[in-house]
Amino acid sequence: MPSPILIIGGGIGGLALALALIRRGVDVAVYEQATELREVGAGVQMGANGTRVLHALGLKDALEATQVVASGKLARLWNTGQTWTTFDLSAVSQERYGSSHVFMHRGDLQAALADAVMRERPDAIKLGQRFTSLTQHDDGVAVTFDNGATVHGALAVGADGIRSPVRAALFGPDRPEFTGVVAWRGLIAMDQLPAHLARPVGTNWLGPRGHVLHYPVRRGEIMNFISFVERDDWQVESWVTQGTSDELANDFKGWHEDVHTIIRNIETPFKWAMMVRGPMPRWSIDRVTLMGDACHPTLPFLGQGGVMAVEDGYVLAACLEKYFGDPQTALARYEDIRRERTAAVVRKSHENRRSAFSPALADPNRVGVEVAREWQQERVRERMEWLYAYDATAVAI
Repeated sequence: MPSPILIIGGGIGGLALALALIRRGVDVAVYEQATELREVGAGVQMGANGTRVLHALGLKDALEATQVVASGKLARLWNTGQTWTTFDLSAVSQERYGSSHVFMHRGDLQAALADAVMRERPDAIKLGQRFTSLTQHDDGVAVTFDNGATVHGALAVGADGIRSPVRAALFGPDRPEFTGVVAWRGLIAMDQLPAHLARPVGTNWLGPRGHVLHYPVRRGEIMNFISFVERDDWQVESWVTQGTSDELANDFKGWHEDVHTIIRNIETPFKWAMMVRGPMPRWSIDRVTLMGDACHPTLPFLGQGGVMAVEDGYVLAACLEKYFGDPQTALARYEDIRRERTAAVVRKSHENRRSAFSPALADPNRVGVEVAREWQQERVRERMEWLYAYDATAVAI
């Protein structure tokens, strides 16, 4: 197979793929539309199934420089603040799954991946390259960018996110459907929060029409905030649209003072409409394939979107190495391995979205039954075991 492999998108998934290929001796080139390699977004959770792959790629020390090892997860009731422990992590994750569960800033994870790529291939990442089109021929792919440049490679991978231009070039425009949920995100300096909130735990606030999650990132110096609320008056799918603190606070009117303490300290809140897309029957055509959110975008109710992209990258690299001279077979094998697992993540994330907003949580007499059914430790462990125990580094290729 001639080189390089062209990766469109320099986010977590594209860089994980690039590093996995480099570790296997395969030449790569990563094309990112941004002029600066900076991950849009805020926090990301890496369960044991994700850190296992990242450690296999040699990133253990780099992650430890900025990660927060989660000590556990809590659930709190939206109006009273009543608290339940839902999942023990830290040493429990290491013992049970052989790897840690960590909270990270997306930018820190992206930087760790990019630094590792550039140490091996200093010129592998090309910035300011906005994809416009591609053509395929018998022995390769040509990719064109909006600056008029055209590059050639053995094959191309669209790692370009939920609104993937590469996906549109392969399969035409998609038709996302609005979920009726608007999401908010923001960051807060940890030293601005009271001590009882500045803890190394992930906290889920459970409400009848909304849900709030916060956890520490960047060595515990920053709190990541993400929330979801049922409303139908905002349908813009963009991570970079600024909202206002007043609007965010109004969406959670009547919620516990701890929630509003966090909201008041968010410097810039961002909002976006949560959309869903139907499953794709295939991800590849000839020498071009997709990975991560480009082919299996998922709602953030399992904390596995970034992890699935990392798993994709590792498995795809292994398939390309094994079937080095037969890219169609390599891509077919990649799809066979990843399709069922990623489809289950998409499906279960959607199911969790429904349970996250339970009308029963508005009735004090029904709260105990609802929490016991959905959030007690054993119930959460049952839901998450199949995710965390999976080992993408040991899959038969």
